[in-house]
Order: sequence, then C-alpha cells, then structure tokens
Amino acid sequence: MDSLSQIALGAAVGVAVMGRRTAVWKSALWGAVAGTLPDLDVLIDHGDAISNMVLHRAETHSPFWLTLASLPLAAGVARLHGQMALWRRWWLAIWLALVTHPLLDAMTVYGTQLGLPFTNHPYGVGSVFIVDPLYTLPLLVGAGWALAGRGNSRGLRANAVGLVLSSAYLAWGVIAQAQATRVAEQSLMAQGIPAQLLLVTPTAFNSLLWRVVAVDGEHYHEGFYSLFDAQPHVDFDRFPRGAALANELSGIPHVQRLSAFTKGFYKLREEAGRVFITDLRMGQEPRYIFDFAVAQRHSALRALEPPEQLGARPDLARGLPWLWRRMWGEELPPPR
Repeated sequence: MDSLSQIALGAAVGVAVMGRRTAVWKSALWGAVAGTLPDLDVLIDHGDAISNMVLHRAETHSPFWLTLASLPLAAGVARLHGQMALWRRWWLAIWLALVTHPLLDAMTVYGTQLGLPFTNHPYGVGSVFIVDPLYTLPLLVGAGWALAGRGNSRGLRANAVGLVLSSAYLAWGVIAQAQATRVAEQSLMAQGIPAQLLLVTPTAFNSLLWRVVAVDGEHYHEGFYSLFDAQPHVDFDRFPRGAALANELSGIPHVQRLSAFTKGFYKLREEAGRVFITDLRMGQEPRYIFDFAVAQRHSALRALEPPEQLGARPDLARGLPWLWRRMWGEELPPPR
C-alpha cells in the first residue's frame, strides 16, 4: 500500500495497543515510524531497475526478520521514554505495527515475500488497489481523533472503530474479488477462451470496478467488470503476448526473474531492434508502470546491461472520467 496508509495503520495500531499506558502522541508516533520502516528498502540500489523491483518487499517485509528487529527497537523506545516497566507492551505495539505492514502489502497485487528466509515466493492477493481512500480514511480519522482527544475514551474508541472499518473494507475487497472472479470465469467459458492464467484486480482508488487479465499462451485478454453492471459479464480485448520471443530471451537472467515475479503475467515485444518485457499486473492497455528494455537485436538478441525502465504514466485526463463512469456500471470501451 501507499506510504500514507502504512503510516496511518502503524499509528492506529500503536494507539490501540498502548491505550492510556503512555501519552497517545508517543504511541502514535512510534507506531507510525514502525509502520513505515519496512519501506525504507526503496533506498537500497540493487544495481538495476528489475532487481530493484523484484527485491522490494523482500527481507524488510518478512515477519520473521521484523519480529527479530522489533525486540531491540521496542527496548530502545521504552528506554528513551523511561518506561522500561512497559517494555513488553511497547514490544507488542512495535511488533504489530511492523508486521501489519507486509500483511497489508500482501493484499495488493505487487508481490510481498512474506516467507523469507524460507521462501522468496511473492504473495499478492490483489484484492485492494495500492491507493484506496476508503481504506485509509477511517484510520486517519480514528488516529487523528485519538490524538486530538489526548487519549480520552472517545478518542480511543474512535481509533478502534477506524481499525475495525479499515479491516472490514479489506474483507469486503476479498468478497468483491471473488464475485468478479466468478463472472470472469463464466465469461471466458462463454466466449471459448481457454485461459491458462487469470488475474482479477481492482482498478484505481476503488473496489467496484475490476480489471480482468486472462493469459492463453500466445495472447492475453483484458476486460473490465463493475459490480453495478446490469449484466454479469466481461467483454475481452485480445492482445499479442510476444510468445515467439520467449525462447530467444530464455537465457537472460533478468527476463527469468521478472517472469517468475509476475507469475506469468507479462508480455514481450520488439520495437526498432529492442526487446521489452512488461508486467501486465499494474496498469492497463496500453500503459503499464513496469516496462523494461532487456535486449538489443544484432545478428541475435543480446541482453542489455543494465535493463532500462520505461514505465508509462497513466493518461489521467482520459482515464479518470472513464473510470468514474465505468465504475457505476456504464458500458464504455476502455481508453486506448
């Protein structure tokens, strides 16, 4: 999730755990700090754009390593405030603020390596968009109310309500995703599309309009479904996946890493002698956030070292009006 959501979640968790045992600003502050610490891995340069992508949300997002880190961090906070008698409580607050960060991230589609050091599998439920105000606002209001009330009972109750509402919104996202997945599967079957891989994720800033990507080997298919659509169906557009380039690129480590990280949701294309690999999970046709030049054609393809990132920015002038209207069930072709 975005940094503001993680800060708000950490602060709300800190306030909920510490209650009136310490000043509410202290618990909110250190909860917010712990809630944002895992994302400091973005400051680490792994040498190239693809490595930076696949190694984000790695060790710093592992509950195993975060649990170990929480012990000295909590001890330091307790000692700083002269509250060593509350060390165990501070540890619980810091630990929860740390581990809820990757658990929330895992609800997005990006890929969070929760199992390190035992497995580097990137977990991604994909039931919430990386920025969703309906998740973040209850946390901000609840934690803000608690701070404004300086830890009075109403403020603490508001903070608890904010946590409940935000968690309920995550649960709603899973339910809505399941409904959208059922509709997508039925639509694929009705249209005779033999999908080998299926991805269903929310579009930007909401959980009403869902983007569906189906991969059938040579092609991928993109469609959209709103929970307010009059008829439960998805109309798909078909696009070439560049499968013919796969064999030529099979020996390039960066291609192997990204294809594994995306769990097969990628496309390949060649333009003016350069070959690109694109993560199909984040963005929509024709604009994607993660797009990399990985090879140059001479007599044969030769890897580019380092690969170059060329991700396109969304066309907000066209995209946002379409998103708003399509979200409420209006049948509109996506902007291309």
